[in-house]
Amino acid sequence: MFNGLNMHLGNLSRLSNAQTRSISPENFTGEPGKGGMATEGTGARAARDLGQGWKVSPSIHIEPNQTVTLAEIEGPGAIQHIWLTVHPEWWRKLVIRFYWDEEETPSIETPLGDFFCNGWGVRCNVSSLAVCVNPAGGFNCYWEMPFRKSARITLENLSPERILGFYYQITYTLTDVPEDAGYLHAQWRRSNPLPYKEVHTLLDGVEGQGHYVGTYLAWGVNNNNWWGEGEIKFYMDDDQDFPTICGTGTEDYFGGAWNFEHPQGQYGTFSTPYSGLPQVLRPDGLYQSQQRFGMYRWHITDPIRFQKRLRVTIQALGWRSEGRYLPLQDDIASTAFWYQREPHAPFPALPDRDVLEVI
Repeated sequence: MFNGLNMHLGNLSRLSNAQTRSISPENFTGEPGKGGMATEGTGARAARDLGQGWKVSPSIHIEPNQTVTLAEIEGPGAIQHIWLTVHPEWWRKLVIRFYWDEEETPSIETPLGDFFCNGWGVRCNVSSLAVCVNPAGGFNCYWEMPFRKSARITLENLSPERILGFYYQITYTLTDVPEDAGYLHAQWRRSNPLPYKEVHTLLDGVEGQGHYVGTYLAWGVNNNNWWGEGEIKFYMDDDQDFPTICGTGTEDYFGGAWNFEHPQGQYGTFSTPYSGLPQVLRPDGLYQSQQRFGMYRWHITDPIRFQKRLRVTIQALGWRSEGRYLPLQDDIASTAFWYQREPHAPFPALPDRDVLEVI
């Protein structure tokens, strides 16, 4: 019997015994027949003339330095869609974490905006298969996230301020999960600035069998001229000094070419199912002094498979006099996505809010 996973147009007509559930502030548990029952909530005053069933609890408030649980789900099953929104000022002050099968350390730990390809706290629309961001700041995630025993999603407010109006909906299915299904992982790292002649590490210390499926970079440039000559490298399994996979340039890895240059001499933004440079933030002649970029690359049809371990790095290279490469000292924040068997190796400690801050 079809288990309702790995959905696409080719199998959309197939019937399944999978059960669809959804968690939101109107149904915190996802239980059948329990949606829209609230009598108190962030919309209670607006619904005071209408009463129960009329958008009484569409969102939540998050207290200073508080961690809230967005979802607790008993499996087996898979998360199939997440939608959420909050004001951009909070995108680097909120940390989202996912825990699979009662594990103690998260498999996903990133600032909220970076998980949805919006690392700069400035709204940017994205049209891709895995992540869609729609006007105005509607975050959508379509990564399939299977689990066997349980799934737990938390959100931590790192700021000393109260967050008014966090909206979310998490849709999942309860169904059998095949033995060979891996767990989604995501990890955030930042080099600010990148030390001279060093590379930015996206991932290191990944242990076990899995496959790498995506990269998002929020890249702030601290020099004039072109900044993307650096190569991305995937060190797989027994690789030591040299990788198995080595790219040819930053824009090449993200599916572009020749400096992402538009015929009119500007950066050509684009957003496609598998790769994109959707965001280019230009200096404004006053306080916004540096160029900043947001770009993604999804390995959906070409996952990078490893059997024992994985390390991923990227160089930051520009040009200097006499046609020589210039090692750059840029601000690079990366979010790496991969599937693997559990248990996973512990992540490096996430930095504090000052290190996460867009400055």
